[in-house]
Amino acid sequence: MPLRIAAKIPRAETAYFKNELEPNIDGQAIQLVGEVDDAKKQPFLANAAGLLFPIDWPEPFGLVMIEAMACGTPVIAYRSGSVPEVVEDGVTGFIVDGEEQAIRAVKELVRLDRRVVRARFEERFAASRMAKEYETRYRNLIARGGCFA
Repeated sequence: MPLRIAAKIPRAETAYFKNELEPNIDGQAIQLVGEVDDAKKQPFLANAAGLLFPIDWPEPFGLVMIEAMACGTPVIAYRSGSVPEVVEDGVTGFIVDGEEQAIRAVKELVRLDRRVVRARFEERFAASRMAKEYETRYRNLIARGGCFA
């Protein structure tokens, strides 16, 4: 299974990229497609077997994980930041503790049902669900005599 990397290489990371990553990109097994714009993002994610999100800092949300799940694409992500709140381990993807677990998780992607991944996205992150929840909260505030400023 080829690894297709969609990423913008920040200027501050150019030397690291050139020295550590670029030598491993062979154009076949590992491909760098560069930054993916909004028009290309949905088909890129929808056609992926999974999204590998190897962020090891306390990422506050990680929108790309939600975007992948909206396409029914499972996520493999390190246990860091918001990952445990976004990814349901074994349902919408796998939460891993390092490279070895990430490699094993890639092989387990076939166990996950992409329809379930999409359904869980709808239940948890769709705009319509959030709007209904806001409406409920506002109605509760109004009923209790609350005010808005």
